[in-house]
Amino acid sequence: MEFSAEQIAGILHGEVVGDPNALVAGLAKIEEGQPGTLSFLSNPKYEEYIYTTNSSICIVNKTFTPNKPLPATLTLVKVEDAYSCFAKLLEVYSQMSKKQPKIETPSFISENAQIGEDLYLGAFAYIGENAKIGNNVSIYPNVYIGENVEIGNGCVIHPGASIYAECKIGNNCIIHAGVVIGADGFGFAPDQNGEYQKVPQIGNVILEDNVEVGSNSAIDRATMGSTIIRKGVKIDNLCQIAHNVEIGKNTAMAAQVGIAGSAKIGENVMIGGQAGISGHLNIADGTRIVAQSGIPSSVKKAATLMGSPGIPLEDYKKSYFGFRKLPFILTKLNELDKKLKELTKE
Repeated sequence: MEFSAEQIAGILHGEVVGDPNALVAGLAKIEEGQPGTLSFLSNPKYEEYIYTTNSSICIVNKTFTPNKPLPATLTLVKVEDAYSCFAKLLEVYSQMSKKQPKIETPSFISENAQIGEDLYLGAFAYIGENAKIGNNVSIYPNVYIGENVEIGNGCVIHPGASIYAECKIGNNCIIHAGVVIGADGFGFAPDQNGEYQKVPQIGNVILEDNVEVGSNSAIDRATMGSTIIRKGVKIDNLCQIAHNVEIGKNTAMAAQVGIAGSAKIGENVMIGGQAGISGHLNIADGTRIVAQSGIPSSVKKAATLMGSPGIPLEDYKKSYFGFRKLPFILTKLNELDKKLKELTKE
């Protein structure tokens, strides 16, 4: 699929500097650009590459002024914000390359399932009884949709994802390969013999609009009620969201985050990779949790936390500085102890 500089400028409301008929059919980092590719420059530290790039078109900020001659084969598209405009162009490209409506065979759709318009259903996909699928939904091969599941308009469910019975997915959600939504929460109770008895998990999972869930993540159904992922939440790969968790709007978490049961995460929270959050606690809106941190108790006021247990970032830095000097401090203490003993003898 080819785009001209003039077409790109039209989409982004930009200005062409160079050949408006220059064509691109692919994307590349500016330092790796080849003829026929599109790049962008927003970070000044990469400016040196624009003078040597082989890309055919580069999106730049309107404020950009070259300090050296640009390659003769390079056309610029000047916009207000090169980074956000490049992201917008990626979204346009993604929409254009979306699967066309089609139902492949073999696949299974229950007779009483409700299917919206313009469905793409990949081979070996399964849609269970009383499921409701919205308009313009793409369901890739080997996806399982359980009974009474509801999926909103414009959703994309990638290969091998499983959505268990009774779960509800909002509009424009993206669920990546291998995701499991609605598996049983980790509920077990020991009996008088110390043997674990399973506690039935009869709730569901609710994803509100514009949620994205990364590959091989798991969101468990509630014991009772719902595990709720609010509007705009972004979940990276390999994350674990336990039963009855609630995650507030526009919160984002990186890979391998684990959130234990019944924790309530506020809005606009950012959680770094491999962080762990204990169950039955509350995290305040706007909190930042640094990667590999452990949060064992509620956070009542927004802060940036680091360590295990997590403490304010500046306190952690001071503590870590002291920890690194600990061998030196111990050596000095031993020297002082020896001198004290010698003075005591004298």
